[in-house]
Amino acid sequence: MIQQASATDPAPGRRPELVPDPDVEAARIAAVRRYDILDTPPDGAFDRVAAMAARLFDVPVATVTIVDSDRIWFKAAHGLEGVKEIGRDPGLCGSAILRDDTMVIPDTLRDPVAADNPLVAGEMGVRFYAAAPIITPDGHRLGTVNVLDTKPRSITEDDTATLADLAAIVLDEMELRLSALRALRDEQERREAESRHAEAERARAEAERAAREQAEHDKAAIAAFASTLQRTLLPPALPVVPGLELACHYRTASAHDVGGDFYDVFPLDGGRWAFFLGDVCGKGPEAATVTALARHTLRAAAQINPDPVTVLSALNTMLLTDVTAGSRFCTALFGLLEPREDSGFTVTIATGGHPPAYHVRPDDSGAVWVKAVRPKGGMLVGAFPQAPFAQATFSLTAGESLFLYTDGLTEARTTQGAMLGEDGLTGFLHQRTGPVTAASLVEDTVTLLASLPDGAGDDVALLALSVPGPQVAPDSSVAATAHTAAAPEHFGQE
Repeated sequence: MIQQASATDPAPGRRPELVPDPDVEAARIAAVRRYDILDTPPDGAFDRVAAMAARLFDVPVATVTIVDSDRIWFKAAHGLEGVKEIGRDPGLCGSAILRDDTMVIPDTLRDPVAADNPLVAGEMGVRFYAAAPIITPDGHRLGTVNVLDTKPRSITEDDTATLADLAAIVLDEMELRLSALRALRDEQERREAESRHAEAERARAEAERAAREQAEHDKAAIAAFASTLQRTLLPPALPVVPGLELACHYRTASAHDVGGDFYDVFPLDGGRWAFFLGDVCGKGPEAATVTALARHTLRAAAQINPDPVTVLSALNTMLLTDVTAGSRFCTALFGLLEPREDSGFTVTIATGGHPPAYHVRPDDSGAVWVKAVRPKGGMLVGAFPQAPFAQATFSLTAGESLFLYTDGLTEARTTQGAMLGEDGLTGFLHQRTGPVTAASLVEDTVTLLASLPDGAGDDVALLALSVPGPQVAPDSSVAATAHTAAAPEHFGQE
């Protein structure tokens, strides 16, 4: 939306400076006010983004800024102590906020606008600057995620994409914070209204009735909040991957606790795709914090180097060094999909202490061929500094599927009271008579869980990938995005 800004007449030897359109700027400031973020206390979620940006780009300074009408306010500043805000001078943040794409200035002294900025001309002496705008769903640019260095440098297109991903993470945190604020305000208004109502009531019976209604309402509100938070930790829908069918299922064991299971499928360069599925130990807000950290770290690390073992090693380091993770760890599978010239994919999958995935395909006897993908040596992620991780590579061809799950599935109890276990899951897959597709694997597994006496006692996440059989055109794209999140009474797929 750069076209919404106009250029002033430049002085001789200077490039034109973009000036925001007054109407667009007024709407942008209104959006900033709507998020109620300015002058708020430090927040660990935003501090972690700034610290992550500094580590990923190996720079001394990284910031998360919100651009007000006449100032640039620092929500997080890694490596920039004692600075809360600066003037809205052109050249750096003041210019980056007028762009939809990532702004990169390899050498600020060679940029006629940036050279006059106080951060460049002043004591700090910034020589390199890159910023990705924080853009709301309705297109307003609230601020930027910035990396700065005191020496000139250049970055790659993958680096700019990573910076844009960090800006998107900041927006996710702001949206979650805004939802929580609204919920708290609604709750406060509701409590005030009920208090006025209670004061008008005189009879004990009426007071007891109001108390019971209050308890039920609180229970539903907690469940709704947990469900909303859970949805922010998972992708809203699986993407369409050419030549691949995808299906997933998610269900928490309790409507009042946020689960620790997570999964995602996302694109990389060169037509490659990445996927992962994992399980954080424990439940509740602490587990949700680690879940969000794990998901964002896996995505960011894969953009830098998608080698599965390298990605899990990056997550291991992050969980051990980030203080918000505490002593929590997780299990995870991370995979890389590379299209084959003869259709299908080459799959490389690494494990970090997670139950095995299953490679399945129909055989000539009408049964299903099942092979556990179990790379040897993969340890828990976030438990030990030098934890080794293992990977395996194989082909996924026409009519074949890959099935991933969390241990809530294998720990479910059968009618005899024993856990289903890996042997029970292997037998179930082997005895299936239907088609071996991603959607059918997920649907049949959900039916299996529903048939057990107590369902699943723990959170369950399922992710299946399949290559359509020969009867499906090779250039077709199928994506079954069966996505269920949250309440125990809603066990089916959405």
